[in-house]
Amino acid sequence: MQVDHRLMRQLTDGLTSKSEKMRVLAKAGYKRQAIADFLGTRYQFVRNVLVQDEARNAKKAVATESGEVQLAPTKLRLGPDGRVLIPAAFREALGLSEGDTLVASIDNGELNLLTRRAAVRRAQAIVRQFVPQGVSLVDELIEDRRREVEREQNDG
Repeated sequence: MQVDHRLMRQLTDGLTSKSEKMRVLAKAGYKRQAIADFLGTRYQFVRNVLVQDEARNAKKAVATESGEVQLAPTKLRLGPDGRVLIPAAFREALGLSEGDTLVASIDNGELNLLTRRAAVRRAQAIVRQFVPQGVSLVDELIEDRRREVEREQNDG
């Protein structure tokens, strides 16, 4: 993004604190270094303010009607070897810990990460669409197995 100091001054005019100015400029798309240069402060100060804001926003959890926790969208950065760090608030909300398995999929250009529990629920919902109302697949499976055992006993 081209650094336009005139526009940066317009955006921050009337704001009293450097932190407020940093937030507004970051929201406008300016890079942290450009913000630091414009405000005459250190890059690390800008970074700390913006990272703390992201963490605060990520912790603003909302419970949905189904009782699941929903967190505000948070920007994540792609690291070396394509690694993505899942913020602590997200891991806590999902009950994830190191070594847990996630299921990844791409749908309409979106990367989706599902916990095992969520993946199983999704698979169950898909299967449920094809099972008529009032039919128990478990009962049908048990009945099939009983018929097989009976057939084997009669043949043996």
